[in-house]
Amino acid sequence: MDNKMEKSTLDRVGLGIFLALCLLGALQVSRYLTLSMASMALTALLLELLMLLWAWTAYRGRMPFLLLAVTAAGFVLNSFLNYGETTHFANLILIQGILGGIWAVAGTVWMLRTKEKPARLPWQAPLAMLLIVVSVLWVWKGNVEQDRQWDGHAKHTLWAVPSKFDTGEIQQAGTLEELVYETKAYATDSRTVTKRALVYLPYGYDPETPYNILYLMHGTGDDENYWLSTHPYNKIMLDRMIAMGEIEPLIVVTPTFYVEDDCAGHLDDLTFSFREELRNDLMPAVESKYATWAETADDAGFAASRDHRAFAGLSRGAVTTANSALCGSLDYFSWFGLFSSFRTTEETIRTTIQSEDWKNLPIHYLYATTGNFDFATPYMVPGYRMLCDLEPRMETGLNTSLDIFPMRYHSIGHWHLSLYNFLQRIF
Repeated sequence: MDNKMEKSTLDRVGLGIFLALCLLGALQVSRYLTLSMASMALTALLLELLMLLWAWTAYRGRMPFLLLAVTAAGFVLNSFLNYGETTHFANLILIQGILGGIWAVAGTVWMLRTKEKPARLPWQAPLAMLLIVVSVLWVWKGNVEQDRQWDGHAKHTLWAVPSKFDTGEIQQAGTLEELVYETKAYATDSRTVTKRALVYLPYGYDPETPYNILYLMHGTGDDENYWLSTHPYNKIMLDRMIAMGEIEPLIVVTPTFYVEDDCAGHLDDLTFSFREELRNDLMPAVESKYATWAETADDAGFAASRDHRAFAGLSRGAVTTANSALCGSLDYFSWFGLFSSFRTTEETIRTTIQSEDWKNLPIHYLYATTGNFDFATPYMVPGYRMLCDLEPRMETGLNTSLDIFPMRYHSIGHWHLSLYNFLQRIF
């Protein structure tokens, strides 16, 4: 009789744990539904369904140790979907993992002490999981392979850069040069510092011909080498798209927002103050040396040539784009790329790009991206929508768009694809 009572208690606790996991999962899916993005909500629903089917298997099979897989999934997904400094939108997934881990250990110890035996493993739930995983991977792989094998002109895509633009060196390759320039520590004591940027010059660069120019910023923890040297396939893509006539030859500058060891604990100070370095030091150094549409490397020259100048960045580089280029230098730039971040305020927008001086300047294109597994998504999507709602110059489908890439997270694969799409939109 005592053994039956303990079995019943074990089952009731196991059911309670399963129902708690279901509740947390439903709450997490509902949070993604608030973003009003079908692909995000569907991704969250499929993830939760897989976790809960496995939790059901653990409950019905009386095998609480199987919940260790839920714990592992919770911690892995937490590493993709949350970020300590900025984003805790998907923290319920981590709580699910912790709860599953606690019961995996406690339930297993309970069964060992009472010498209870597991039930027969139910096959229906694992089979359903297998069918879901195989179906999702089949759709994903099919779309990726279709894009990789694409042999036509460059086109917008959510899946992958075509291999014809993505692999293999070519003879008509552009060159990378190092540009050393002096600037100031604008975020701290305004001392003079020496910095470097990389400059991409297209094959056959002619100093007598004006070129469009793109300033391209890295993210937290990286440097000016990130885009074109650390990840050279970005340069290969540039070379090949230019050689194949998909985009016009252009100059690309990859600077860094870091200033020696300043603001180690307050990096936002660097990304906001980069505006001063950009306008006062970097642009004059670059565009007095290389042939751009700026007839003079000063305020008048930069303002007159803004239609031929773009700024884009990834992660914290996108924060730099938003605050130092879009909201800080709209008079110098008219093309913008925000990859995996958008953090600015309604007040900043109203006092900068909607000020009397700038409110009539055209915004030729603003391209924003994030991924289904990108921790930036929960503030990227609302921030982008806030900008579109506030700014009458932004017309979705005409001069602005937001892409959410399936199966992409906060990584260079996402940003490589972002750059590919962005290059087709500018100039």
